[in-house]
Amino acid sequence: MSASSSGIVAGLTAAALATVGYLAHQAAETLPDGLGRAAHAGAAPTAGTSKAPQGKKDPTALPGDSGKGARVVYSLRDDRVWLVAGDEAVSRTFEVDPSAVDPAPGSYSVTSRSNTVTGSDGVPVEHVVRFATVDGVVIGFSSAVGGSTAPAPDPKVRTGGIRESRADGDAMWTFATIGRTVVVVR
Repeated sequence: MSASSSGIVAGLTAAALATVGYLAHQAAETLPDGLGRAAHAGAAPTAGTSKAPQGKKDPTALPGDSGKGARVVYSLRDDRVWLVAGDEAVSRTFEVDPSAVDPAPGSYSVTSRSNTVTGSDGVPVEHVVRFATVDGVVIGFSSAVGGSTAPAPDPKVRTGGIRESRADGDAMWTFATIGRTVVVVR
């Protein structure tokens, strides 16, 4: 009788462990994204999940403190621009080469535009979109004519040109018309 009792106990224990395992699996599958994933750290990512390390911010994600409505968002820290439509959809994001003089964080408006001019650093530029002035230095987005890249700005020369690629400059020119909001964030 003791042999059959231990068999029954072993069977019940196995059934209980299987039930607990099944319930734990079901609970893990219904957790919101980002919760309880540490147990799966060694597992390969599934379709639709990011391979980026947990806790790292997506560098292309629109900053949360960047206003509302159609606008250009410029991040000083990330040297990145977002073109945001009125429905909050990002139509384009790209990196820029910052100017020697930074505008203060805040909300501005596009005040003037020029198709082609010579930049304050002597480089011919196109699609200039100006939005701020800091101590007499005009700040704006532009791309070098012909897509050439300018040398790194001389830190002794106060220039306000935020340089973008030619393709990004074309997109900015189309999007950032006079009066368009430009939000500068850290």
